[in-house]
Amino acid sequence: MKMKIIWKAAILTLFFIAGKLSIDTAFAQKLDRAAFYAAMKSGTKDDIDKLIGTMGEQGFKGYKGALIIREAGLPGAKGRLKMFKEGKAMLEADIAAHPDNPELRFLRLSIQERSPKIVGYKGDIKKDKEFLISHFDELPPVVQTAVKDYSKESKTLKSTDF
Repeated sequence: MKMKIIWKAAILTLFFIAGKLSIDTAFAQKLDRAAFYAAMKSGTKDDIDKLIGTMGEQGFKGYKGALIIREAGLPGAKGRLKMFKEGKAMLEADIAAHPDNPELRFLRLSIQERSPKIVGYKGDIKKDKEFLISHFDELPPVVQTAVKDYSKESKTLKSTDF
């Protein structure tokens, strides 16, 4: 009797883990980069919160961190510095875990370039620019478009860099 209960519990646990992994994998494959970059460029608090909500707990931490930082920069945001620090920690952790990801480097570059001097988040702009330029061709087309659009307003990146 006890053995049947143990086996049932083990099977249920395996189904739960398998289901959780498939949800995380599905998110990784379904990240709507167009919506992400639209929210980063001119999204409202509701747009950003909705996008963060679709990412779940295990979604791309760097992307969530970038969205949290973006939300901290919106007018009327409460706890801006706390939000900025939280987003920065998530982005930096994802970059540390995936140092060869040019998209994460682009996110950090664009955030560092726009962040106020008082937060002291400007140290990787030059390094990220060089990395992004040398790995630009590896980016998906929608991200390449976002980088090119950003270069039109950037003081660091120029459209001639690509």
